[in-house]
Amino acid sequence: MDEAREYGNLTVRRAREPDAEALAETDALAVAGDAGRRAAIGEWCRRGLAAVAEDASGPLGYRVVEYTFFGHGFVAMLTVAPRARRRGVGRLLLDDAAATCATPKLFTSTNVSNQPMQGLLLRAGWEPVGLLHGLDEGDPELFYLHRPRAG
Repeated sequence: MDEAREYGNLTVRRAREPDAEALAETDALAVAGDAGRRAAIGEWCRRGLAAVAEDASGPLGYRVVEYTFFGHGFVAMLTVAPRARRRGVGRLLLDDAAATCATPKLFTSTNVSNQPMQGLLLRAGWEPVGLLHGLDEGDPELFYLHRPRAG
């Protein structure tokens, strides 16, 4: 995933270590001062796990795909800057993750309380595959699967 992929006026490319601060500015938790999130963003960039969606104005959001979920791809993080929401950036990042995933199955999860993400996943063709209690008390985690389209 080293090359940039063009999608109209948006580009998705691998984020590098120097991108970490700009990505943190698209992340509501990092902007609110969450030092752990800022550190995670830096680590994801250093390890080449993050991809950034950007236009001429700069980064609009990012996603992280890891391969530690039972040997399958897992979208561990997807966030879009508040100024860029409802413009297709999240969908683009999900579709790009599916197109570039190194495994046939790609999973992700979100809290039951995160209705916008659930809607995005369903519109993007992901299917719900499970529910896990106990990660965030009182807010179970919903798991989703993206399967490759039949040829």
